[in-house]
Amino acid sequence: MKKLAIAVLLSALSTAAYADSCKGQATEKKLAGAALNSFMKKCQSDAQKSCDTSAAAKKLNGAAKTSFTKKCVTDAVGS
Repeated sequence: MKKLAIAVLLSALSTAAYADSCKGQATEKKLAGAALNSFMKKCQSDAQKSCDTSAAAKKLNGAAKTSFTKKCVTDAVGS
């Protein structure tokens, strides 16, 4: 029973995270073609700016900044 509850909780969390990603938002809006490409490009650009700001706030430099920013953007855009 515990395993089932944990599985349901993890499923709900991953679905919520997906809905917050750019791909999740595009799916909810049912975008396709040029509209999808434009939305994804803008969303990725916004994510990059936000992640760069977060990295600067954490005073990251060099490889740590690059790694953090890459993961942050990937999480924001979705896979």
